[in-house]
Amino acid sequence: MVQFLGISDEVIDQAAEHEQRELERRERLYRGDRPACDVHGRTVILVDDGIATGATMHAALVAVKQQQPARVIIAIPTAAPSTCEEFAAEGDEVVAVIRPEPFYAVGLWYEDFPQTSDEEVRDLLERARQEQQSASSRISLEGV
Repeated sequence: MVQFLGISDEVIDQAAEHEQRELERRERLYRGDRPACDVHGRTVILVDDGIATGATMHAALVAVKQQQPARVIIAIPTAAPSTCEEFAAEGDEVVAVIRPEPFYAVGLWYEDFPQTSDEEVRDLLERARQEQQSASSRISLEGV
């Protein structure tokens, strides 16, 4: 397809560099100075709002599998049946609420489908971190 469209290696390299910089920006923004989660030997649930092309989920799956989790579950509200089958071969389990055929776009299955802002992601991650710390404190105190 790249050859058919006449896309040069330089354009591909520029796009890859741009995406790498964006990944690094988001990682700094979302995680700050906290270390990455240690998922080695643990069950990981990868969640997305739906899978269209599968590129984002595939990248997440590759990154997580490098850390050798015990199990990977892909959880999505909607995706094409063929996409679910492809990911079932790569992960341990795919949970999809609906698998419409034909599948046109993720957004068609939502009444409201806005993009999630960086601020919303940061807020959700911070709330999750606080809840985890609170739960850890309760467990620690219960053992006293």
